Amino acid sequence: MTSSEVLSMYENIAGLTNQMAAAARMGDWNGLSKLEGQCADQARASETGVPALSGAQRLRKIDLLKQILANDREIRDIADPWMNQIPGMARQ
Repeated sequence: MTSSEVLSMYENIAGLTNQMAAAARMGDWNGLSKLEGQCADQARASETGVPALSGAQRLRKIDLLKQILANDREIRDIADPWMNQIPGMARQ
């Protein structure tokens, strides 16, 4: 995997998590689930080895990771109360 491919992968994941957050805000749980699968597929593709980045590329990767984590937090903040209403789905 080249450094350009690494950044492209993180940009794709950040875009998917943005869409997932939007789906959660709209209560579109089926759409969120579909996007979650796409995100997982994208993450599995990275298991082949991701080279270390430096300089501007490293900073861009850090920014993308921050976006991904912020989207994840928003999704959890929205989805957790909904999931807690479903018997057997409460998070431990």
